[in-house]
Amino acid sequence: MPAISLEFFPPKTDEQRAQLDQAAQVLKAWQPEYASVTFGAGGSTLSYTGDTVAHLHAAHGLAVAPHLSCMGGTRAEIRALLDGYKAAGYRRIVALRGDLPSGMASAGDFRYAAELVRFIREHSGDHFHIEVAAYPEIHPQADDAHADLLHFKAKVDAGANGAITQYFFNPDAYFRFVDDAHKLGVRVPIVPGIMPIANYTQLKRFSDMCGAEIPRWIAKRMQAHGDDAESVRALGAEVVAQLCRRLLDGGAPGLHFYTLNRAKATRAILEQLD
Repeated sequence: MPAISLEFFPPKTDEQRAQLDQAAQVLKAWQPEYASVTFGAGGSTLSYTGDTVAHLHAAHGLAVAPHLSCMGGTRAEIRALLDGYKAAGYRRIVALRGDLPSGMASAGDFRYAAELVRFIREHSGDHFHIEVAAYPEIHPQADDAHADLLHFKAKVDAGANGAITQYFFNPDAYFRFVDDAHKLGVRVPIVPGIMPIANYTQLKRFSDMCGAEIPRWIAKRMQAHGDDAESVRALGAEVVAQLCRRLLDGGAPGLHFYTLNRAKATRAILEQLD
């Protein structure tokens, strides 16, 4: 089994906390290399990531990687978070530009992820293994593919150790991106981000927002199942497991699963890969 990692988001209600615990309990059976937790930016939500990371580490024994975002965080706030994470013994960070939360006027002290990576390195030296984001199908706000690639290289040059991609369903986009990055001298591992398909309507909404392309053949096959959730899930597991096999056969260094704090769809893929 290749190295896998999992992504969770901070729960805000008792029901969501129970759901997260259930997902972590099930998925840790596959011995993930680490679990990352997305960043709650702005005001009181700033602590949600740290609380969730601490819980996954203490209650489930998972190695953890808190996300840090440029948006909504001052240098002082991010410095305090880094000090806390270092004191807790965490060794991995996912550093992102992030999106400005709705209702917030300030974007924080860093404009780009490369600046945040550089700040982490200056503050913490080599203590943290830093992951950054990569976009095989191009960041939706990028001017063009080459400009996007140069932004990615800047994050690596600033001190990133590895990258996790936005999810995609076209493996050729990933392989092309990795080849293009290698031509620019980028040598860090680029791990594909994998989005399990449990709900096609939700997937389409996410994909419209982040610029991930759903191939027409997948869309048409999903639409044929309509509201039959079990059929959609079964087809989704088959399609995504095939994608994972193709990626691993082509040399991908691991798989990073966007769990959405649920185990069922991710587990179905992992069972097929086993």
